[in-house]
Amino acid sequence: MIKLHSFLIFSCMSWAQAVMADVDLDTIPDDNPTQLTSILLLQSLKTANKQSQFYAPYVHELKNKYKVRTLFVESADLPMVDVQLTFNAGSARDEEIAPGLYGIANMAAKLIDEGTENYTANEIANAFESVGARFSAQAYRDMFIVKLRVLSDPQKLEPALAMMMELLKHASFEKSRISLVLSNTQVGQKQIQESPSRMMSVLFYRALYGKHAYAEPISGTQHSISKITPAQLRQFSDQFLVAQNLNIAITGQLSSKQAQQLSERIAGNLKQGEKAKPLAQPVDKSSFDIRHIKFNSTQAHVMMGQLGPSRFDPDRLALEVANQMFGGSGFNSILMKELRVKRGLSYGAYSSFSFSQAPGTFSFSYSTRQDQLLDSLKVAHQALVNFVQQPIDQKQLEETKAGMLRAFPNNYSSNANINAQLGSIGFYNQPADYLSHYPKLLEKITAQDVQNAIQKHLHPERLTIIVVNEKLDKIALEAVLKQDLNPQTPKNIPTIKQNPETIIAPVAEAVTDAPVSSPTDAPASI
Repeated sequence: MIKLHSFLIFSCMSWAQAVMADVDLDTIPDDNPTQLTSILLLQSLKTANKQSQFYAPYVHELKNKYKVRTLFVESADLPMVDVQLTFNAGSARDEEIAPGLYGIANMAAKLIDEGTENYTANEIANAFESVGARFSAQAYRDMFIVKLRVLSDPQKLEPALAMMMELLKHASFEKSRISLVLSNTQVGQKQIQESPSRMMSVLFYRALYGKHAYAEPISGTQHSISKITPAQLRQFSDQFLVAQNLNIAITGQLSSKQAQQLSERIAGNLKQGEKAKPLAQPVDKSSFDIRHIKFNSTQAHVMMGQLGPSRFDPDRLALEVANQMFGGSGFNSILMKELRVKRGLSYGAYSSFSFSQAPGTFSFSYSTRQDQLLDSLKVAHQALVNFVQQPIDQKQLEETKAGMLRAFPNNYSSNANINAQLGSIGFYNQPADYLSHYPKLLEKITAQDVQNAIQKHLHPERLTIIVVNEKLDKIALEAVLKQDLNPQTPKNIPTIKQNPETIIAPVAEAVTDAPVSSPTDAPASI
């Protein structure tokens, strides 16, 4: 073995020496960029993106005889099938079962594969594992999503599909399992109280939505989930996890005919039921709403925002572009430049829209030192005021659109990504060819489109502001914000002092999981 090892080393060295012997070192040019022929190749990369063409997958709109919308993409590369069932049954439906019953959709998602009338949790898990299938369920504010990934081989697909239908029709939601979830939430209480961002997000939604169905965390509260019963979970399933409250997405190695047959088997084996009723409209603010959570830290955590438009608003794409420009594109965004690059007031600042069935949210957040709090709030708020009032920078707009276009193929880079997009398109009733038209729609967005959209939908004069820190003077903060809106107003900002009206999040209202507070309170981004 030693002799062989030495021989290999000697052989490699001899080979390297032989190669070097063939190279005339005198012919290698100096490291002068003007003499490197490869520079021309590198320069050509600058125009590569302009020449790229984006080809979204072709989406079939299948004619489901049960009138359940079904979108399908054929993908022959892998012998896999992805199925997504998207029900209009998110946490916004919780109180339609009983007042104050927050968290029932999330509880149903957690327990749906924990046992049925015919199978135990272990038998269910073994049934999926034995055919290499992956099953999951997740509740969002708008949606209740069931996913199945399995090989397209009928001997694998059939038993996995049968077990998925068993869960949807016969989940037992046993009391012992509910108690286990409740016990797990109690373990997580300390973590929540130690997370400023999670407390801030919970209060933001409550302050913004009031009594609306979006106000409470998706996961519910310790108090609300303790009241959930197996009968209520079964009622939720019978009322909302039904065929007429569903859309189906399928991606994989199937023909259109096979996909249609699959969708009809799913729809036909579910209780037909009815569509969920439209959600109410939330009430918007008329002025600033400043809230404070006392938290012992040298850092102050800030979230500002307001109600935004719904998913169906015609300005949605223009607002997505606007968000990328303002705070969604890292160091190139206005918010990051103003707070971090120019002044070093924060490590990072980001903004986002959440588009949903009912009006969603626009928000931006960051953290800063306590002694820089008022300065940072003034800078961040002034950045928004200027963004709304001043003309859109044409160069930044073009760079932003180019970046969004380059990132667009990520939305269909895998079967799972494609299927998530199909589920979102189906749920929000977008045309089946939306992915194909997206680049053209994005290209058409002009500076005037963005300007009109932000002036219509963004309101710096009536933001909800959440601050998590040791102390806050609301009067001083409001004076700073009003000064941004009316620069001619004489400055008369009080000094910082302890705010006597501090709101401390009560333990009973804590949540088990961080509420979704981004665009993606939906599982797909387009």
